[in-house]
Amino acid sequence: MDQDEILLDTEERMEKAAEVLHGQLQGIRTGRATPGLVDSIRVDYYGSQTPIKQMASVTVQEGKQIVIRPFDATAVSNIVKAIQTSEVGLTPNSDGRLIRVNVPPLSTERRRQLASRVKELAEEARVAIRNVRRDGNKHADTLQKDKGCTEDERDQLKEQVQNLTKTYEGKVNAFAESKEKEIMED
Repeated sequence: MDQDEILLDTEERMEKAAEVLHGQLQGIRTGRATPGLVDSIRVDYYGSQTPIKQMASVTVQEGKQIVIRPFDATAVSNIVKAIQTSEVGLTPNSDGRLIRVNVPPLSTERRRQLASRVKELAEEARVAIRNVRRDGNKHADTLQKDKGCTEDERDQLKEQVQNLTKTYEGKVNAFAESKEKEIMED
C-alpha cells in the first residue's frame, strides 16, 4: 500500500462507520412518525429475512401515522408480526390490505432512555473510527519500515489520518446531537 491508498482506505472505512451510525439513528423512535422507524425491520418472507422497504411502500400520514402498503397482499400478516416482535415498540393495525401504525408521543422517561441509546451508538461509532485510525497508523509504520516512505512522510501521513479521524468524529457527534435534540423536543 502506498500513502494515497492508505488514506483512501482509511477515509472509506471511517465514512462507513459514520453511515452505519446514521442508519441506526434513523431507526430510533422520536415523537414523530418517519418511514425510517420500520424500513429496516426484517420480515420472514418466503423463508428469507427481507426489509419492509423492499416489500412495501411506506408513507407517513398526518405526521403521527405510518401507512404500509405491501406489494404482495399475502405478506400483510408477516409484516404485522415482524413489527409486533421488533424493538420499535409500536402496534400495527391491519385491514387486510394496508397496515397502519400510530406513533404515540413519548414519555419523558422513554425520551431519556432513547437519548442514552443514541449516546451509546455514537460512542460505538467513535470507537470504530479510532480503530480505523489505528489501522491506518499501522499501515503508515509498515510502509516506512519497508522503505516505502521517509519518517517525515510517515509522520505527515499519520497527521492526515488524525485529521480524518477528527472530521469523522465531528460527523458522528453532529448526527448524535441532532438525534438527541429531535428525541427530547415535544
